[in-house]
Amino acid sequence: MTLTVSQELLDVVDLQDRVIGVKMRGDIHAQGLMHRAVHILVFNNAGQLFMQKRSNIKDESPGQWDTSAAGHVNSGETYFECAVRELSEELGIEADSSLEFMFHVAPSALNGMEHIDIYRCSYDGELQLQAEEIDDGKWLSPELVDQLAADKASNLTDVFRDIWLGFRQL
Repeated sequence: MTLTVSQELLDVVDLQDRVIGVKMRGDIHAQGLMHRAVHILVFNNAGQLFMQKRSNIKDESPGQWDTSAAGHVNSGETYFECAVRELSEELGIEADSSLEFMFHVAPSALNGMEHIDIYRCSYDGELQLQAEEIDDGKWLSPELVDQLAADKASNLTDVFRDIWLGFRQL
């Protein structure tokens, strides 16, 4: 039996990121409960960031530009394991040894009450975009991403803007 996205089991966590329960993704989002996610910034050797355009059928931020790869941490999974899984599923990158933890973002209304670990990796190979998740993708210079992030009219997710600002302040 295949679970739908809303039926995926995720850990419910408290403000200190301690597991306090397990619920289906749809219930967590409907009730505004804190849970875990990862976002990965993939850079090529030219220093460009790969950005994905979220599928128009996504339930959150459809058709908007976002981090290279992202996803919810499944129940019992670590942030790192999730980052490795999402890179493989969404972009076809097997990059567990090159993933670098960057920083943590605390849950807020802006990010859907997610504790988010941000990772970075370098990759120059061919990408295999997951059609169910991603409608398009492109490599952009950090300077162009800065301009897009500063332009409130650009089609970027609010979460990406927040993550990019944090990344640029490192």
